[in-house]
Parts: sequence; structure tokens; C-alpha cells
Amino acid sequence: MDHGISKAKGELAETEMNISDEYNPKTSSKNDAQIIQPHSHLPKPEAPPGLSQPSPLFQPSQSLSQIIRERSTNLSAVIAKRLSSLTDDNSNNKKRNEEDEMIDVDSEVTEFRIPGLKVIVRVKNELELKGRISFFSRSNCRDCTAVRTFLKERGLRFVEINMDVFPERETELMRRTGSRTVPQIFFNGSLFGGLVALNSLRNSGDFDQRLRQLLGSKCSGDEPAPPLYGFDKDPEGDSTDEMLAIVRVLRQRLPIHDRLMKLKLVKNCFAGNELVELLIHHLDCGRRKALEIGKQLGRKHFIHHVFGENDFEDGNQFYRFLEHEPYIPRCYNFRASTNDMEPKAAVVVGQRLTKIMSAILESYASDDRTHVDYFSVSKSEEFRRYVNLAQDLQRVDLQVLSLDEKLAFFLNLYNAMVIHAVISIGSPQGLIDSRSFFSDFQYVVGGHPYSLNTIKHGILRNNRRPPYSLIKPFRNGDKRLQLAPFKVNPLIHFGLCDGTRSSPKVRFFSSEGIEAELRCAARDFFQKGGIEVDLDKRTVYLSRILKWFSVDFGPEKEMLKWIIKYVDATKAGLLMHLLDDGGSINIVYQNFDWLVNCLVPT
Repeated sequence: MDHGISKAKGELAETEMNISDEYNPKTSSKNDAQIIQPHSHLPKPEAPPGLSQPSPLFQPSQSLSQIIRERSTNLSAVIAKRLSSLTDDNSNNKKRNEEDEMIDVDSEVTEFRIPGLKVIVRVKNELELKGRISFFSRSNCRDCTAVRTFLKERGLRFVEINMDVFPERETELMRRTGSRTVPQIFFNGSLFGGLVALNSLRNSGDFDQRLRQLLGSKCSGDEPAPPLYGFDKDPEGDSTDEMLAIVRVLRQRLPIHDRLMKLKLVKNCFAGNELVELLIHHLDCGRRKALEIGKQLGRKHFIHHVFGENDFEDGNQFYRFLEHEPYIPRCYNFRASTNDMEPKAAVVVGQRLTKIMSAILESYASDDRTHVDYFSVSKSEEFRRYVNLAQDLQRVDLQVLSLDEKLAFFLNLYNAMVIHAVISIGSPQGLIDSRSFFSDFQYVVGGHPYSLNTIKHGILRNNRRPPYSLIKPFRNGDKRLQLAPFKVNPLIHFGLCDGTRSSPKVRFFSSEGIEAELRCAARDFFQKGGIEVDLDKRTVYLSRILKWFSVDFGPEKEMLKWIIKYVDATKAGLLMHLLDDGGSINIVYQNFDWLVNCLVPT
């Protein structure tokens, strides 16, 4: 490579000498328009000592347009000549001796320099493949990740069909392979096998040859089809809610007005006795049955008390439909109307959302999950399916979840909502800007609104105040408080990603192993810059997250003792030494980087 660069420099210097020799101000009869000018980035020649006249290469009589045009024309000729000669030299070097090559033939980019310019030539891939590589996968599958990584490292394009995102394709997988096992790789319409077959072919050194054989021809039509935007449908389908017929009648016939209650104007509401009377006449039933139907509508979150104070009652209490709640315009999983389908189990919806989000990270995030390609996510079919599925959260019953299921559900929901929020409203640009980001973006879940703040501070932190705030997320009597744990687990702070560079990496959790997965998240956070120890200065540098939520971690020395469990042996030894010798310890909190953790596509 150095030989090529040196040769380029020599040829360019020779070109400049020829230009100087060709022009003589005393003898030449050429007009000024024919004078060749150097590129503006090339070094300017200096007159020898004692020479008073200006350099012949810079004539004041020339116009600026002539200078620019001539510099561009002649420099292009120099570059073209160098490119041509370098290509010939490379081909000759390959034939003579591969060990003496100055250019790495396995590299996709060859780089050489001309003074003042940097020229990059992209070498065409020797593998000219006309067919298609496809493989069936699932989220959080190690073998699938290995296949995906191998194909990316080889620069091979492929179509991935994730069974967790496109469950309707599982029938096709069974038909083609006779099994539900993944990964299953196809070269055009031919089944190649899984990771074992791929490793065997790679280790034998015959991968490229086999690839040419199987993908040398165009697709014939029998290969797995790529998922189409908006085409595939969920095979499980949706069942209509048994109460829907009654709800439709109520929406049409109830007198919905703005009313005055407790000296407050309540919009779009109706009285409980009005609903009971309408049901008695429409269903020809007794008052007790009508009252029970009203309570059932409340439990299914079709209607709510305007102040959330009680369940449905037959009286002059005011209620409104879910779609008329004042917070609905801020809920990004609500589209025009309520999802009237029969609510699915909360744990099932949560698992589906988690699997789709995991598939999104596998395709559009860095390998270590610290950066996300939000632009590619926003254009993906996986994200479109996520947004559609998020509507199933509107009327789910969260009360039936166990403690671990609630913890995993809200951790995963928070991380998914952050990705959705960055795509929809942009990322926070600082602490002040973050207040609107974490409060304004909301989902309606189980008939109630949830912002990022209410999930973190109201649910996961058991209604504790956010940093620099005097107000708790929930007031007394809020039904959402029933979902909060009795004791705050400080490990949650290492499982929540705020979409910034200083926050923990994006993760999604399972209810079965939530505690172990949170401990793993804490160890990963502290081992990657969350803590630094300077023994000489007796100083410990901690993430600012630990300062903001110090009430969750306890006093500083107790916090350091707690951290020892999640750091490597070296830092643990240093911390123990500082804690045991009885001396003072300085704790410095690192600056928080609010820039978005965006992955720039290459």
C-alpha cells in the first residue's frame, strides 16, 4: 500500500515538473488561458531567494473561473491516470506474487492518497450472487444470532423471517422443514440447514464455492417469500367482546353532555342511573341485572367514573367512555377508537410485545445494545406490528399478574415506550427538556394512562417523587397504586433505558428470571463505566443515576457496600480497602450525557 502511495506522489511531482518546464515567460507564445494551474489544496511554489518576479504559475491577469476550470480539468486527468496505473499494478502484483501484494484483496475498501486529496475506491465483491439467502429465526435465540452475525460479517444480504414477529409463517416452516426448530437457512428454495451445517461448511473452507453453486441463478419462485409490509396477519385473530353489542347501543343512545360536579365542569359524561334506565328498556330486564351489566362494563374498562372514585353505581354519579377521557389524545397506543376486541391476557400481550422488541434490537441495534438505529426501526415492519399490538394494552387486566410478572411487564413496557417516544416526539436534550419527554408521552394500559414517569416513579418506585420534584406521581386512592410493589428494588435502575448515552443499555426481561437478569444488568452497568475508583485520591466516581435515586440505594457508604456485589474483583478490593481503613471517601458523580443513543447506519 505504501508503494502505491509513493508511486502516486512521484507521478504527481513529475507532472508538476513537466508543467513548469513547458512554460517559459520569456520564450513561450501561449496565451494565458492555456496555462495549467495547480489544485488549491496542493502546496504553493515559492520563488528562489533573490528572484523578484512572481511565479509563472500564478498570473494576475487570469480570471477566477478560468483558474477553477483549468485546475479541475488537469487534476482530474492526474487522478484518472493514477487510478488506471494502480489498477494495472494491482493485477500484475497478484499474478507475480500474492505475498508481495500491497493491497489487501480481502478488504472491501482500497485507500490511497494524492497530496491534498483522499481517494477511496470500493472494490467490487468477487461473489456475484443472483439468488437469495433466507432464514427462519426466533427472538433471543443464540444460534439465530450466530447465523445473523456470520452473514453480516461476510457482507451477504439475507431475508430474516422471525417466528415471533410473523407467527403465521410457522406453518410454512413446518411444511418446508418438518420441524419448528430454528434457525433454518435457505439458499433460494433449497434448504441448507441450521448453524451446525453453516459452521461445518465454513470450517471446511468451501463456503464461497457452495454459495456460488446454490445462488448462482436467480430466484425461481419456490424460495421463502420476504414478509410484506402490512400483508401478514396474526393467525390467532381477535374475538369480538361479548359486551360490544350493548356498548354500541349505549354509545348511540346515552345523553352525553358536559356537566357540573363538585364545582368542576366535567365533559362528555353521563349519569349512572341514565345508563341503568337505558339498559332496562333495551334489554327488557330488571334493575338489578342492568346494574350488574354496568359494573361489568366498568371492570372491562369500557366506562370509568369521571374522578375514579368508585365502581359503577345506580345513581347520580357521572361516568364517561374510555375514548372520552381527557388523557386519550396523549396516548400513542390509541387510534381514533377504543379496541373493542375481547381483551387478551396481560402476560400474553406483554410477552408478544417483548419478543417483537427483541427482534427489533437484533436487527436495528448495535451488538452490545447500547445504540439503536431509530430511523430504520421507524420504517420496519416489526415496528409497525409493535404499534398495532400495543393497542391490545388498552383494556387488559393487570391485577391478575404476579409480582414478578408485574415487574417484568412494566420494565419491558418502559423500555419499549422509550423507543416509541424517541421515534414519535424526539429525544430529550437535557434535564429540563426530559420532564416533558417523560410526562407527555403516554399509553393507555388497563383503562388508565401511563407515562414514562408514572411507570418508573409511580409503579416501580412505589410512588416516590422524581428527582427535583415535589409532587408524587399518584395521589392517594389512585387505583394504579395497587400495582406497585411493597418494597422498591434498586436494581430496576439498571434495567431501565432512557434513550440516552449515559443510561443503561436496552434490555427486555422474562418474568421467570427477572431477579437474576436484573443482577446481570447491574454488573454490566458498573463494569462499563458506572463506577471508577482512584485509590490514591481516595475518590470513587459514580454514575449520576445513583445520586438522583439515592433514596432507593441508601446512605453513600451503605451504597458503596451494596455496589461491591456487582463490580469486578479489582474494584471490589479497592472499595473494601477504602471502606475498611476508616478514612474519608470522596464520592464524585459523573456528568450525565443526554445525547440520544442513536446508532448511525453505515
